[in-house]
Amino acid sequence: MQLQVSDHTSKTMNRSFQTARTVTRRRILTKKNPSPAAVAQRKFSSRVLSTVPEATLARDESAVLHSSEEPGIKPWPKPVVISNGDYRAEAFLEKHIGGPLYANQHALPRLPIPTIDESLERLLPTVLPLARNEQEKQNLLDAAKAFPYEAKELQHRLSERKDVAMKDSSWLQLWWNTTGYLQVRDPVVVNVSYFFQFADDATLPSYRHYSPGVMRGASILFAAAEFRKMVCDGALPCETIGKRDPKIPLCSTAFKYMFNACRVPRREQDIVKLYDPSNHTHCIVARKGHFFAVDFVDKVTSNPLPMSVLEARLQDCVDEADRMGVNPLTLGILTSSDRDSWADSRAELVRVGGKQMKEHLERLESGALLLCLDDEVPESKRQCAELLLHGGLSSGHNRWFDKSIQVIVSNNGKAGLLGEHSMMDGMPMVSFANHATCTKYEHAHERSTGDTTNASTGISRIFSGVVLDSMGSNVPEMVAKAKQDHANLVEDHDLQVQSYHGYGNNFMKKFKFSPDAFVQMAIQLAGYRLFGEQVGTYEATQVRPFLHGRTETTRSVTEDSAAFVQKMGLHPKFDEHIASERKEKIELLRKAVHAHVTYQSNASQAKGVDRHFLGLSMEVQDGEDTPAIYSDPVFVRSKRWRLSTSNLTHPNFDNWGFGEVFPDGIGVGYSVNPEACFFNITALQEKQYTGRFSHNLEEALNEMRAMVEMDQEPTSKL
Repeated sequence: MQLQVSDHTSKTMNRSFQTARTVTRRRILTKKNPSPAAVAQRKFSSRVLSTVPEATLARDESAVLHSSEEPGIKPWPKPVVISNGDYRAEAFLEKHIGGPLYANQHALPRLPIPTIDESLERLLPTVLPLARNEQEKQNLLDAAKAFPYEAKELQHRLSERKDVAMKDSSWLQLWWNTTGYLQVRDPVVVNVSYFFQFADDATLPSYRHYSPGVMRGASILFAAAEFRKMVCDGALPCETIGKRDPKIPLCSTAFKYMFNACRVPRREQDIVKLYDPSNHTHCIVARKGHFFAVDFVDKVTSNPLPMSVLEARLQDCVDEADRMGVNPLTLGILTSSDRDSWADSRAELVRVGGKQMKEHLERLESGALLLCLDDEVPESKRQCAELLLHGGLSSGHNRWFDKSIQVIVSNNGKAGLLGEHSMMDGMPMVSFANHATCTKYEHAHERSTGDTTNASTGISRIFSGVVLDSMGSNVPEMVAKAKQDHANLVEDHDLQVQSYHGYGNNFMKKFKFSPDAFVQMAIQLAGYRLFGEQVGTYEATQVRPFLHGRTETTRSVTEDSAAFVQKMGLHPKFDEHIASERKEKIELLRKAVHAHVTYQSNASQAKGVDRHFLGLSMEVQDGEDTPAIYSDPVFVRSKRWRLSTSNLTHPNFDNWGFGEVFPDGIGVGYSVNPEACFFNITALQEKQYTGRFSHNLEEALNEMRAMVEMDQEPTSKL
């Protein structure tokens, strides 16, 4: 995913919401005796971000009014909706909910299918640089030449699928959601989920009797309740992209899977359960492996409960969990297992615990989100990243990794979230995180009103009273195995955070470079020096302008990037002072940056190659020969994403990241801030990649700055 949000953009969006809030308040004053809670909800100013640099959201004032005029959230036609990965099956909820969030769904264009010739033309420049000899290159060209004939029938079938079977959706989404996520049997931890680390909240007071963790958790819950109401009643403005009117609306279908939702393990293919938010006003709070259901919104209006109530309830959860100590039967750790093992364990929980266990699981799964109050005090970005990505050896049990949103807060107020990826990509989650991080502790208290009595009620302990270690139960053994498997996963992985303060996007823009493409070339050079050759590189690019669109691949390896890294060499040459060498390197860099921007622009319009080639391969029927290009070693090499990268730049995020895609690969989540760049680097411990790659990145960025600066004409001081 590529996202860059500036402080200017956030302020512009906030001003737009302030205007809407003013109109809303005038409407309130004309109503008779509004309740304090209703007034509080109508007064709050929400900030929702766009998904391209410097773009702003088009907002209709009626969208905010809608949230204020309707008390609470409209009940669903069904109390529980089970998703098997087909967005069409849950589309009725969008019509039922209505509002600005889903107003454009019916008019969104459908994901197109490129021609075979178009895809080949875009593919070859990204694959040819990976050929190791002339014979490999020629074999690839021969396979590409034969491909149009071999894939002709596959293209026809794919077009028919688009126009007939999937005529009201994306031809890709069902395949992508199932084979790419719900059918994958690896643990979701590291392999699927991603994390955001939030910047510290400087408004947390030091004089309160609550810990920073409780205060930070309460303010995020307050913001989550505000955002949840706007999502669940459809009042949230639809995200748009573009600097000029009319803006381009983005698909909103993923927002349904954000709150009161949970992935549930099944053998072969998981499901996702969506619970009617009007029936479930609780969130889940975890502390030391204990889980609590905590009411956090008003049961009638769905507005957030007062901050004093939220703080008191969170403190009660902390006190109770600390009194009991770490739960000896840490059921949360079971969710870190591979999906088939977790499916078997869940079935065993229900078998042993009976109806009571089934009700407890439903209570947990139906919660709006999970707030993990970790008994930890991380300080560095690396410590926070490890806590957020997998929980480490000390807090992995304090998770339920299947929940769509897990907000994680430590004792010292460090905070972030972990997102489950199966039905929802990162961009909608960024909108939620934006509101959560813009709502500081002092803002939450300013907007907090309502009855503060009975703060100690509204809490129940999940799994309380359920006996799981009786004769004939396999639960203790399953928990022990899951603990060991999770410990192995944690110990097998390495993570480094490179905080590069040499320069940021201000420098890149000054010299007319795309910041994202510039950093991608630094990543290419760092990878080239680590692996001794260029490797398949993936940068996620969203295609949400299309109905049910998710992502396409931007391939960072091109003939131009190959020319650049080869000229730079496997080791620094320190020849920037030689004008001819320097100018050639800069010219090659500019060409590589331009090629990346062009490919990325095409990918954002669904004109990449990887989804098309996937679709064609899915149309091969049993007994048929697969086109030769699919087994070509260079083509296969180009799709082995040894560098999986994604850019998310947000002023309120300190870091973000995810795991590597292949065992011999690296995961790189990065941010390009005005005066600094941050990289979260993950890989298997045994490869010893992260430290070396981090060093290579710093080295590459320094070299690129030096040659660009040295090439500038000196100016007179007179």
